[in-house]
This record gives sequence, C-alpha cells and structure tokens, in this order.
Amino acid sequence: MDGQGLAYTAADLERKIDLIVLKFTQALLKDMKAVPMECHDSGELSLFHWHVNIYQLNRRKHIVFINDLSRLCILIDGIRSGQVTRLQEKFLLTLRTYMVSEGIGEAVMDAYLREGSEIMISKTNSRSVLGTMKEATYFTEDDFEDDLSRLQWMNRLFYKPIDYRNPIVVFKEAITLHYEGKRTDVR
Repeated sequence: MDGQGLAYTAADLERKIDLIVLKFTQALLKDMKAVPMECHDSGELSLFHWHVNIYQLNRRKHIVFINDLSRLCILIDGIRSGQVTRLQEKFLLTLRTYMVSEGIGEAVMDAYLREGSEIMISKTNSRSVLGTMKEATYFTEDDFEDDLSRLQWMNRLFYKPIDYRNPIVVFKEAITLHYEGKRTDVR
C-alpha cells in the first residue's frame, strides 16, 4: 500500500512476494513523517529490498538507497519532508534510468518494476547494509555534472562484502538470473 501506516496481511505478503520494501532509517522516517510497517522477511537478502537514508551532498539533501542483495547505490534529490509518494516515484524513475544506462534491457527493468509495483516502508534491519551505506555516503562534495555519472562512479567504487564484487555487477547478474526463465530478451 502506500507506506503511510496501512498494513499488509500475511495473505497479501504471500501473494505479492516481490513487493519492493524500502527500509527507512529513523532519521528518514521522522523526516518523511512515514509510519513503518512490519516486514516479516526471512532474513534472506532480497533483490527487492532497499535500505534508505538522508544524505547531505554538495550542501543539498539527497536520499540514498542501498540494495540489500547487491549493495547497488541510487541517489535522488529534490525531495522535501513528508513527500513519501514523490520519493517513491523518483526512486523508481531514477532506478530505471540508471539501469538502462548500465545496459540492462528495458524488458528486464519493466518486469522488475511491474513485479515490484507496490512499495512498502519498513525499518532498517541489517547492520551490514547500513555499513555499506555509511561507506557510500562518505563523500560530502563532488564535481559530477550529472547524476548518472555519479551513480556509475559510486557503484564501481566500493565492493559488496564477502564476494568483493562491484554492486552493479552483482545487481546485473541477480536481475538477469531472476528473469532468466521468464524473459528471453535479457541483454
């Protein structure tokens, strides 16, 4: 539903396995005036789960998203306090634009966004992902002229724990593997 306190029943969660879950930090929950829902995940890292926080970059408020499975980083700006719906829309648009720029086919992105068409807001639950988020937000100033260049640089700068692979490589492999049997036009 919309992350504003509406609850999902167990049947809803079973039916909608690939719900996108945005796991807000306490600071972001307060800033967005959002009420988190309980996320009863199995503890497995998911392609559809993202940790989210506020981040100051170039003296502007940004929202940073880190994918739980791949540690892929997405940054958005232009979101004001209480604009949860706008945050969700801009995240999906930025994710689509970035994935296409990285060579992931439109069909795969359409399938990912269609399966994860509903978004649930929850609380953070992984210290490992939060550690990667801290690493991704280490820089407070940069001189990138466009957001895509910044995202491409960030997702090649740090490595996913344990496997020591770049987040973009892990995300591409995971999303391709997820849709391998469902789509034949994966690049």
